[in-house]
Amino acid sequence: MKKVSSLLIFFALILIASHVSFACTNFLISKGASKDGSTMITYAADSHVLYGELYYTPPGDHLPGEMLEIYEWDTGKFLGKIKQIPHTYAVVGNMNEHQVSIGETTWGGRHELRDKNAIMDYGSLMYVALQRAKTAREAIQIMTQLVEEYGYYSSGETFSIADPNEVWIMEMIAKGPDKKGAVWVARRVPDGYISAHANQARIRQFPLNDPKNCLYEKDVIDLAREKGYFSGTDEEFSFADAYAPLDYGALRFCEARVWSMFRHAAPSLNLSIDYVNGIPGAEPLPLWIKPDKKLSVRDVMELMRDHFEGTEFDMTKDIGAGPYKLPYRWRPLTWKVDSVTYCNERAVSTQQTGFSFVAQARSWLPDPIGGVFWFSVDDTYSTVYVPIYCSITEVPKSYAVGTGDFQHFTWESAFWVFNFVSNYCYLRYSDMIQDVQKVQRQLEGKFFADQPKIEQAALALHKQAPQLAIDYLTDYSVKTANSTVARWKKLGEFLIYKYLDGNVKDEFGKVHHPGYPKSWYRRIIEDTGDHFRMKDIKH
Repeated sequence: MKKVSSLLIFFALILIASHVSFACTNFLISKGASKDGSTMITYAADSHVLYGELYYTPPGDHLPGEMLEIYEWDTGKFLGKIKQIPHTYAVVGNMNEHQVSIGETTWGGRHELRDKNAIMDYGSLMYVALQRAKTAREAIQIMTQLVEEYGYYSSGETFSIADPNEVWIMEMIAKGPDKKGAVWVARRVPDGYISAHANQARIRQFPLNDPKNCLYEKDVIDLAREKGYFSGTDEEFSFADAYAPLDYGALRFCEARVWSMFRHAAPSLNLSIDYVNGIPGAEPLPLWIKPDKKLSVRDVMELMRDHFEGTEFDMTKDIGAGPYKLPYRWRPLTWKVDSVTYCNERAVSTQQTGFSFVAQARSWLPDPIGGVFWFSVDDTYSTVYVPIYCSITEVPKSYAVGTGDFQHFTWESAFWVFNFVSNYCYLRYSDMIQDVQKVQRQLEGKFFADQPKIEQAALALHKQAPQLAIDYLTDYSVKTANSTVARWKKLGEFLIYKYLDGNVKDEFGKVHHPGYPKSWYRRIIEDTGDHFRMKDIKH
């Protein structure tokens, strides 16, 4: 791989990621809530115009007085310059070489607080912090110091921040165009608990004197009073209610994804759907819950593959799913009939995902081996999470920045290969997805089966020299990712063969004509009556 300066690569990834929209999902898993003692956070970067790639910034040493140019992550707009530090850490995707990872979801909030003269937007905060932080607490300190010094450019944002020992949820919004900085609250997810956020602020009341578990900006309550957002006692103050008042969209499109994750992880809680369905007086969702059982990495991946199955929001049941139970709806998200506004569901798994990840951090292993960035592109339900170790020094070509782009299809790009398969599946989803999941589970199952021996070998090399382990894990990550894309291309070719022209071939290559499901034929008759009925003609 060509050696390019950290500054140039950082500049490139900011421009490439300039189309991320307000439509993401994060899950947070504390150390005590995972089966093996890992911490985990997830992130689905959902946008109809985001090209999914695996970003990489190598470590760097910088001269005194060097400045870092900041470009807004959503638009590529130049915002200004900040002071560079002497040494920055390597970052692959959203995880650095010290196993620190960061994700986000945008919720907007009070639009009048936006500071368009500020320098630090939410994307820059994440990637700059990853280059500078050894722990989650340090990342919070860096991010909040940066907005205090340079201002916060973006609208309201929730961040997931994790290291091998702690997982934090932090919410932030600017103070307004007349005040530099941001108000924010950060809470540590209690050990043994899980949390989630999905484009809606979730921190309400918080402890005012518990710095081990809760940090906050000194003006967070006073500013709300000054602006007229809040008038109670300090102990009654709710960040979410003050800075991001709920509407029905926030419940149905955002909090519903949190509810669905919680219902899967802790069915014993029997959490009511009433709150996310906008029923007056319904109890809000808790910030975190204790899962019924501890979660594996595989469990967390499956939580990212949700379409509200088995609930009244189930996207495979209504007429919009078509004859083959497609759990996706084409945009816009809301639509009107006779001046009445209706909506489609917004599930965790959605067709417009650019990339997603499960970041796994483990305290009992050396950093180069302990951090695994399980990375994927496209729709989470039909993708494959490949293991990318946080210490790698080279990115798999098929996932790398510069291998294709959003405007040009290429078989060399993981993004386009996975989109080819998923988009073809949308034509006959209930049948084709079974073929897809068979290969998906074979691949991911092999990754998990191989993980212990891969890491045992890496540990042996690490004892000799850490760089040997890093080289070994780089080679493994690169080969595994590239071979996964090659296998997925073969899967796409198989689907074309098997489902050609609306027919289905069996394992012997014999063509069958299964027609539509009986339930769909019944719906046609209910809609058209006798229009298609065959008539008896007497001569």
